[in-house]
Amino acid sequence: MAKLNEYVMVAEASRILGVSQNTLRSWAEAGKIPMHRNPANGYRLFRQKDLEKFLAKVAKPEKKK
Repeated sequence: MAKLNEYVMVAEASRILGVSQNTLRSWAEAGKIPMHRNPANGYRLFRQKDLEKFLAKVAKPEKKK
């Protein structure tokens, strides 16, 4: 299992991605970005590596068909 320090909460993750906390919550619920729950309190957690992968994915230009 990953260490807790590999995760950030919604406020920090939204700052990293440059979006509002509500937008991040919506993306997570829609499955656009992986989300985990803290088993102790149910808070949403985002792995920093997942955020980096998401940023890399959206930074790539789309290929024209």
